[in-house]
Amino acid sequence: MAPCYTIKPASLQDVLLVDCQIPEFDGRNTLNKLQARIANCEHLILGAYINNEPVAYKLAYALHANTFYSWLGAVAPKWRGKGIAQALLKAQEAWIKEHDYDAIHVKSMNRFPAMLSMLIKNDYQIVGYEDKGTPQSSKILFSKTFLPDKTT
Repeated sequence: MAPCYTIKPASLQDVLLVDCQIPEFDGRNTLNKLQARIANCEHLILGAYINNEPVAYKLAYALHANTFYSWLGAVAPKWRGKGIAQALLKAQEAWIKEHDYDAIHVKSMNRFPAMLSMLIKNDYQIVGYEDKGTPQSSKILFSKTFLPDKTT
């Protein structure tokens, strides 16, 4: 049975509560680092909550006037495979479209196959590659463009 979760705006403190549960991360994210990255730009922090406890998040910010960058996201291991990441991705996309951004960019790595699969499944296109020395540490760049709503 799928868990009952709520997606809503989240705090950076909630992001860090989830972040510290992620075995693939190494504790590199600190409150200061997160604050510095999103300072002085429009940003979106979404969290997924079960019984008012954060279990997942997506953090994105404006790169420029028409493009958002989905920087960080994670689902606590206990809650993976239950559709939470997909729901957060769709909520993020809806917010970005509602705020008149034309595109979203994201980077991922071969060591995150579930993320790569989800991006491709959701019509993100591979647009580049950042060679970091090994296939596991190099980054794959994705982009998704939102077409204008033709009903208006």
